[in-house]
Amino acid sequence: MSPMQWDSNMLDFAGLNWLAILVATLAAFALGYVWYGPVFGKAWLDALGKTEEDIQPSPTPFVVSFVAALATCIVVAALLKGLGMAGVGDGAVLGLVTGVAFIAASMASDTAFCGWGWKLWAIQSGYRVAYSVIMGAILGAWPPG
Repeated sequence: MSPMQWDSNMLDFAGLNWLAILVATLAAFALGYVWYGPVFGKAWLDALGKTEEDIQPSPTPFVVSFVAALATCIVVAALLKGLGMAGVGDGAVLGLVTGVAFIAASMASDTAFCGWGWKLWAIQSGYRVAYSVIMGAILGAWPPG
């Protein structure tokens, strides 16, 4: 197959390692707890212009975040499989590339147009790039099969 030729098996979702996907998704979720808590919690609230009292406890953001992380994880797993990549290093690199090129870049565009502030962009996209690297590393270390 030439580098520019599409192969429908490149995004084959059958036969993925669903346990690895669940573990990688939970790892991303756990990172969020640390990232938005003790590590960047105060800076994140400051960038949002909010206080802890302004944040109302609700399961909705957590459910949405989990589903979004799961969707990201499934696609990263399918890409790893389709590209024939395996191992922690390959997975981490794919996570870094997808995190920066797709997530952080898209969020930068949104930030520029919506005026959210670059501090908020750095915290938010930094988390997503970090979780993409972690997801990729876990999935690369634990391929289907």
